[in-house]
Amino acid sequence: MSTTRREIAAPHWLVQLLRSTPVPIPWNMVARAVLALAVPLAVGYALGDIGVGALISTGALPTVLSESAGPYRYRARRLGGATAAAGLGYFAGLITGGIPAASIPVVVGVAAVSALISAAGSNASVAGLQMFVFCVLGTGQHVTGLRVEVLLGLFCVGAAWSLLVALATWTFRATSPERGAVAHVYVELAAMLSAADEATSRVARHQLTTAMNTAYDRLLTARSWLSGRDATYRQLLNLLSASTPAVEASVAMVNAGRHAPDDVIDHFVATSAAVLANQDLPEPPEAPEDADPVLAALYAGLARIGKGDNRKRREIQPWHKRLRGWAGSLVSGPLTWFAALRLTLCVAIAEVVALLVPFERSYWITLTVGIVLKPDFGSVFGRAVLRGIGTVIGVGIGAAVLAAGGEGWLLVLLIAVFAGGVAVGKVRNYGILSAFVTPLIILQMDLASTGSWDIVLARLVDTVLGCAIVLLFGYLLWPGSRRPQVGGRLADSLDSLVKYVDKGLVLAPSGEARLERSRARRRAYRALADLRTAFQQVVVEPSAAGRQAVAWWPVIAGLERVADAVTEVGVTLGRGAPAPADADIALLTAALTELAAAVREERDPAEMPMPDNEQLSGVVDQIGAAFDAVRGPDLVERAPLRLVRRFLPYHRRA
Repeated sequence: MSTTRREIAAPHWLVQLLRSTPVPIPWNMVARAVLALAVPLAVGYALGDIGVGALISTGALPTVLSESAGPYRYRARRLGGATAAAGLGYFAGLITGGIPAASIPVVVGVAAVSALISAAGSNASVAGLQMFVFCVLGTGQHVTGLRVEVLLGLFCVGAAWSLLVALATWTFRATSPERGAVAHVYVELAAMLSAADEATSRVARHQLTTAMNTAYDRLLTARSWLSGRDATYRQLLNLLSASTPAVEASVAMVNAGRHAPDDVIDHFVATSAAVLANQDLPEPPEAPEDADPVLAALYAGLARIGKGDNRKRREIQPWHKRLRGWAGSLVSGPLTWFAALRLTLCVAIAEVVALLVPFERSYWITLTVGIVLKPDFGSVFGRAVLRGIGTVIGVGIGAAVLAAGGEGWLLVLLIAVFAGGVAVGKVRNYGILSAFVTPLIILQMDLASTGSWDIVLARLVDTVLGCAIVLLFGYLLWPGSRRPQVGGRLADSLDSLVKYVDKGLVLAPSGEARLERSRARRRAYRALADLRTAFQQVVVEPSAAGRQAVAWWPVIAGLERVADAVTEVGVTLGRGAPAPADADIALLTAALTELAAAVREERDPAEMPMPDNEQLSGVVDQIGAAFDAVRGPDLVERAPLRLVRRFLPYHRRA
């Protein structure tokens, strides 16, 4: 890599680290967080004991921290599991608090368990984090002087209240999340087709992929014992499936650098509004007589949307199969064990350091270590830095509250503001989340005692020590933490692209064949979207991992263009364009297979023959550009980590 490239690396990772995700403010989540956390305080203050209100509010915190968008039944499982795990961890912390010989082994053990169960999925990961967080918080509650059963009872009251707030609208808004997800797909289609330039349309295409993935995930995980709702889920899923030709034709239009007619864009907007309002779909516009194959396919796709597909719903996987899959992931995924070992070691160090720090309630050190090092949440370096920055800001807010002598209704108002800030920070930036959750927990956990500047100083020192432990033992000294671990995932994405090329460039005369082609396209785009997310998590690091992610970025963009070019050719099949010869398709798949092998084996890809076919010229050009990107001058920065090949089963599973 050139000197110039190295000089701009640091500003680049810093900008990426501080960048806020440009998503709308989730006002519904903000409102629920305010109600769940502030109402118990208000009631407690009105009844003359704000300390009890704070303890009840603490029980509502797991639900607020675990809240996410999605179907109600999915959210009920997620929030219920996280709250139950938090209660279990809180109880373990309560019964061992004040006895270091008992609390330290319990906290370290809970940390190890929380890391291992993260491999079971997103919901298990969130539950594991809450179990650890509230186990640590529970160890500091002995100073309140209340009995364990009283503290646990107040926690359970708060937990029940927060679950009620989170799920109260289920009875009359049961299918709204799924309906909104499907409607959002048509909004993103309209945005992509109306983009003014290639860069804007590329971003819009990424957002369309995310919207499609979200809609399918929500509909395929939604289940109901009420036949009416189940029929609605099937109707929305069939509608989304029938939109596949329109999606493919839209991608083909954008890839060809063409603008869609205004009536097409208006129809997508109207369709989105109709789906959201549960009304009849609008009539599709008529195709012009002189429409070329791609434009004709787009109008045909619009007409197909209203017809729907009769698609079978995916069966729910039995719990014992899910448990077996989780156990298999632990056996075949050494990186999970490495992450658990790193977390356990750093938590043990934090517990020892907490004994030596002359501050009351120094559990904040362990809390910081666990939250930052929690597996599957992105870059350790980035989270440690953002946690430190956010906590400094949060402590400053806490200091301002203490300096102003905040009490009574002013305190309730501040808790409401912090609760809303937590809901916003969760979707915007981890640093924003830390800046609001720090004063929130400070007030909740210390409200029963007399607030003072000592608390502010203690929280600041504890957080700095926790971040220092993470950066030193969990990042700088931990083997392989500063080396890139993304090469294996790039090769796996290439494998998905190979399957799409094999399915997407042949005629699909039957419904089953079209379904297979659609599934191959979705898997390829989903794999590329997941790959982009993984690289964005690593790019915030100033180490070789971050530089490698920056250097690999043109390759990822090249693979996305290959997928778009394949989609464009596939749209024209059956509309006057013949299917490419099997031999030509075999040359393309062989080239992409060689590219994947070169990435895995850390070498330059070999020269591969390409088909001399005008119909496939766009695909050939994009594959050639991907080969050039892999052979580029920054290849030394993109050499995949040696451990990738050792842990390849884990990467393939991921």
